[in-house]
Amino acid sequence: MRVALFATCVNDALFPATAIATVRLLERLGVAVDFPAGQTCCGQPMYNTGYRRACEPSVRRTATAFAGYDHVVTPSGSCVAMVRDNYPRIGARAADEGRGTELADLAADLAPRVYELTEFLTDVLGVEDVGAHFPYSVAYHPSCHGLRLLGLGERPRRLLRAVRGLDLVELPGAEECCGFGGTFAVKNAAVSAAMAADKIADALGTGAHVLCGADNSCLLHLDGTLRRRGEALRTLHLAEILASTEEHPWRPA
Repeated sequence: MRVALFATCVNDALFPATAIATVRLLERLGVAVDFPAGQTCCGQPMYNTGYRRACEPSVRRTATAFAGYDHVVTPSGSCVAMVRDNYPRIGARAADEGRGTELADLAADLAPRVYELTEFLTDVLGVEDVGAHFPYSVAYHPSCHGLRLLGLGERPRRLLRAVRGLDLVELPGAEECCGFGGTFAVKNAAVSAAMAADKIADALGTGAHVLCGADNSCLLHLDGTLRRRGEALRTLHLAEILASTEEHPWRPA
């Protein structure tokens, strides 16, 4: 099976280890991975800020970059939600405004082929035990896009429970937003910081070594709070946990 990796701009710029871990994991499971060089931002920051027309070139470019692949896999639930939920809306609005059906057609072709990593592992590959080893206690934070738009449900936790050596501890208030929300964190910094502080307090109360998530935008926000407070708790993307093995273990920086 050959898939395309949608690395996302956040991972490309700030968390390349997550994209690398995703490739390592998929290749270990027998999946051939391509990285289409034409990919850039999916347009989510512009769309969420109200610039729908300005993000139309991003829709066109993203659809073109991933044309022809049966599956497009990304370790970012928010970007999957952008493509699957908002690309069709953007295409429909463009058509309603009399600018043709090109964007609607591109969205209709791309959206069903884009998978968040845990969806792809469980729903397409049909695996939960990926052969990982991670001897740490882990609390899982389910990001809002994964919970409310993608409906990831128990997929990430089932994958984590199958990891050898991993102690999965329950995070109180797990379904509450961490406060990031993309540009929300910029426009409403005080509220965003207070929400992060609540999430961090719950995570610290678990005694976990690692706060795990499936979306690095949320982890970036939470990690900033942890670093400013000098806490030992680490944030880590789920892909890096699943890529860790006894032969090639994850090492804290």
